[in-house]
Amino acid sequence: MKKNSPPKRGRPPKDRAGDVQARILDAAQQLFLDKGYRSASIDEISEMAPASKPTIYAHFPGKEALFAAVVTRTISELTDFEGFTPEGRTTREKLTSLGTAIVEKFIEESLGMVRATIAESQRFPELSRNVHQAARERSMKSVSRILDATTQKLPRTPKGPFSPKRSLATAQIFLDLILLPMLFRALLGETSQDLENELPAFMRERVGFFLAACETDWPS
Repeated sequence: MKKNSPPKRGRPPKDRAGDVQARILDAAQQLFLDKGYRSASIDEISEMAPASKPTIYAHFPGKEALFAAVVTRTISELTDFEGFTPEGRTTREKLTSLGTAIVEKFIEESLGMVRATIAESQRFPELSRNVHQAARERSMKSVSRILDATTQKLPRTPKGPFSPKRSLATAQIFLDLILLPMLFRALLGETSQDLENELPAFMRERVGFFLAACETDWPS
């Protein structure tokens, strides 16, 4: 699993020179991950961006708003599967491809921010709740659209798991099955390499369970 490259100090590249808000968010994210919310300062963010403190405050009222914006951006990027096409010929292969992509993306790109958000959950309980809710809602919608396209060959019934009324709930069940166990283990310190080695067998088992449960529910 690849790691994101941290923002570099110094003057920004010419193609990013005008993207002030993105530079501020990049610098803030890196410092929040490296030092934690409480230890990261606006002065350090200003130096790393680089952007003056008045410029930062023109975009964000304070450090709390900046932290919320970093988390919101992370969620938006994580749940963006626009243009993603699962690999494989069978439904099982496509769902395995989808599940693998989701797990790898979340563990590669969100682990640090998840830890930072958990660490600040008592200080910002509303932010933590909003992060959790937004992540679930956006993930469900994105995955529901892909599941619908991937499972077109499966039986459809008006009240079945892939019906319009149940598609979001089915997407959430799929996410809970394939993502939460791996994310929890990553948060507890298991290495990306160990999880990556186990991922193929894990995903085959989980997708098989998911399809078996859906098949049982098709006649409903």
